[in-house]
Amino acid sequence: MKPARTQRLNSEFRRAVSEILAGPLKNREPSLCGIISVTEASVSPDLKTAKIYVSILTADGADKAADFRILKENAGFVRHELAQRMQMRTVPQLTFLEDGSMEYGSRMDALLSELGTGQDKNE
Repeated sequence: MKPARTQRLNSEFRRAVSEILAGPLKNREPSLCGIISVTEASVSPDLKTAKIYVSILTADGADKAADFRILKENAGFVRHELAQRMQMRTVPQLTFLEDGSMEYGSRMDALLSELGTGQDKNE
């Protein structure tokens, strides 16, 4: 189990990065067209690195890839904005990772609904 301090830091980073992505980054990069959700933040115990897991909802796979590329390119900008918002001696290096859990859940729901409708036909 993670210590309370680490959990609190993860929660604060997740909230702060979400605000930055929705505000300053969206203003800086108007080509971001998807809905970006920060699903998890994992800060290392030494506060040197942080993994930010994001889920991007777009109508097209190409738009999703473009949005993720923009996120990776602007990691330094997001880190700079974090330094302005959070009172920390050092702000960790950010690594954005794609979280596929929402897509996986959606796919499982579709499969389960297919099984449910297929079972009704056989009865």
